[in-house]
Amino acid sequence: LLADFRWGVPDLGAFPMPDWLWAVREAARRMPVAELDYGDPRGSAVLREVVAGYARRVRAAAADPEHIVICSGYAQGLSLTLSALARGGVRRVAYEDPGSPASVRAAAAAAGLEAVPVPVDEQGIDVGALTATGARAVVVTPAHQWPTGVVLGPERRLALIAWAAAHDAVVIEDDYDAEFRYDREPVGALQGLAADRVVSISTVSKSLAPALRIGWLLCPPALADALVSVKHISDRGSPVLDQLALARLIESGRFDRHLRRMRGTYAARRTALLAALAEHAPGVAVTGLAAGFHAVAHLRETADERGLVAAARARSVGLYGMSTCRTSRATAPPRLVLGFGNVGERAVTAGISAIGDLLRERG
Repeated sequence: LLADFRWGVPDLGAFPMPDWLWAVREAARRMPVAELDYGDPRGSAVLREVVAGYARRVRAAAADPEHIVICSGYAQGLSLTLSALARGGVRRVAYEDPGSPASVRAAAAAAGLEAVPVPVDEQGIDVGALTATGARAVVVTPAHQWPTGVVLGPERRLALIAWAAAHDAVVIEDDYDAEFRYDREPVGALQGLAADRVVSISTVSKSLAPALRIGWLLCPPALADALVSVKHISDRGSPVLDQLALARLIESGRFDRHLRRMRGTYAARRTALLAALAEHAPGVAVTGLAAGFHAVAHLRETADERGLVAAARARSVGLYGMSTCRTSRATAPPRLVLGFGNVGERAVTAGISAIGDLLRERG
């Protein structure tokens, strides 16, 4: 492809391989022999301590190492959480719409739960509509809603926490790309406001690479034992050497250095995308660019989203419609979700240039 605007993928070529190899060697050199045994299903005590400090410093989270569970990425983290909630009697989980309906519904079905959609507006999830569902759990992306990019407003945050308290419910926070914000300091984690009601799931899939399969859960104390039990049954714990390597990477400052570098990289690609659209498709409005590495392009109400995607593919440009993020798969209103995490500046410019006439005529 000339340019593939696939969402959810960081710059894979920018993975800090020298730093990672250094961290692995350091971790292996320092690792006590006892670490090679079956360990705590919560994960390495070293990484849990480091992650707690990082979450407090960067995400304003109320992180306690004793109530952190290391997991193999977001998918496992969500699966473990829903399974633990099902054990506790939860029967229905809500999720944002648009959002990630396929992944939430699949994880919910595996846990024996019903999954129901709740609409999102310019302030985030509609808490009134959430209340009407009768759900006792909800999956949200408050810092940078996926895929619209809106931030859960202060009043909505308080309303969501009040909903959780009133209905003995749990909020599952997907804190997926909060490190990359361009208009202000990163929005604090919702978990920091209600540690007893929020399970916060974070990973290094966006900050480093998905293939590492490392994430962590900040667990409410009342749910921690159930989560640890489910994790133990699932796989007895995540690979220890990789956990220790990540701990060394964070402790050494190399992780923060990588994030600073990538913020600059993604900001430049964001600028290139806006410039290319302004030049080749000035009528297309763009939102959701305050953080992360994707944008939402708003097409004319009469635009054929799927037809535009197919026409662009014929020109070797990968486009992706928001319809796949909607429970109904509806193509109205027509939107494109443009990922630029793994697309260089030149490719961004070349890709938009190649389909500029399509965006002007069909978008």
